[in-house]
Amino acid sequence: MKLEVSMIPVSEAIEIVKNQTRVLSVERVELQNVVGRILAEEVFADCDLPPFDRSQMDGYAVRAKDIQETPARLRIVGESAAGAGWHKQMHAGEAVRIMTGAPVPQGADSVQQVELTHEENGSVEILQPVELGRSIVRRGSEITKGELVLHKGERIDAAMVAVLASFGYSTVSVGVRPRVSVLATGTELVSVDETPGPDQIRDSNNFSISAYARLAGATATRLPLTGDDTTLLKEQIAKAAGVSDVVVTSGGVSMGVYDFTKAALKELGAEIFFDRVALRPGKPTVFGRLPGGTLVFGLPGNPVSVSVTFCLFVLPALQLMQGMKEPGLAEEFAVLGSPAKGAKERASYLPARLTTSPDGQQIAEPLRWGGSSDFVAFARASGLIVVPADVKSVEAGSVVSILRLT
Repeated sequence: MKLEVSMIPVSEAIEIVKNQTRVLSVERVELQNVVGRILAEEVFADCDLPPFDRSQMDGYAVRAKDIQETPARLRIVGESAAGAGWHKQMHAGEAVRIMTGAPVPQGADSVQQVELTHEENGSVEILQPVELGRSIVRRGSEITKGELVLHKGERIDAAMVAVLASFGYSTVSVGVRPRVSVLATGTELVSVDETPGPDQIRDSNNFSISAYARLAGATATRLPLTGDDTTLLKEQIAKAAGVSDVVVTSGGVSMGVYDFTKAALKELGAEIFFDRVALRPGKPTVFGRLPGGTLVFGLPGNPVSVSVTFCLFVLPALQLMQGMKEPGLAEEFAVLGSPAKGAKERASYLPARLTTSPDGQQIAEPLRWGGSSDFVAFARASGLIVVPADVKSVEAGSVVSILRLT
């Protein structure tokens, strides 16, 4: 009787990956190239923000006590525009024409919006009183000089670029991109530009894994298909290990006659940390380290299993290599839109479409899919519903844990 190889829980597998992953070096990158990279330094404000008392709107800088009784007429003594402020002292009975974003002149304590004024012959009639401090953003009210504004280990997005630029970071210290080599096994695979013959399919895994790796901030190189040739597979892995931080294979990792990947890794002297995970889909996932230090992931061959196992295991490794503080998919919670089925002894990670109800609740609607080969259905998924091991089913309306994919 054939014994089932023991499986480890998903959480334990993820911790093993994290514990065996080392952070790579850092490099300085021009500001225009930092989106998507991981910060390798703390970012501090080099000035107050705003750097001066700033007007929130077009109107007139005034003294509030001069216009407590309206209409009130004030003499216009100057104009303050963004980038061209009026840097004199304003006195009682005076007003300065001011634009949005412009410095508020000394002596003024409020700004009245232009719609509530009438200008004529060098003076302005203020039609309504104004509260003290109205429409003025005070210097340093947003950020003060020396304050920590971005943290080491954060992924830089487009909004953060504005922060970096505002505080003079023309170059930024970021984690070096991991180098990933990708190869697929299986005699049934043909190139994407070929017409499949009988019993053949086009290779999609090499392309999806490469795309996932690039989204994770890595560089990715696709290697030629190896079929089910163990010798060729060993040669490709050994060659890739010499120029890569991570090698990702797909296919050939289960218990079948033609599943050669694990055997090839062992013959290459790889240290295998796990080769079975209590996961649906994706049970026969392999993780190890080659003698030179290169990490290797052997993912299952079915496309959905590839996507799920990459996101659970490869993604956090690539992010950790770049110094990301909280790697991996973020766990959230949602209300289940329809029943979801679980599996005996394995946690299920089921594709779902995430939406928001009119009352603000996040809804996870399980997708109808035909299993781990149904990549067309999976392409519509925006999240994964997590059903714990040994839970037969979860009813609609239940609150479930989800991992957001997009």
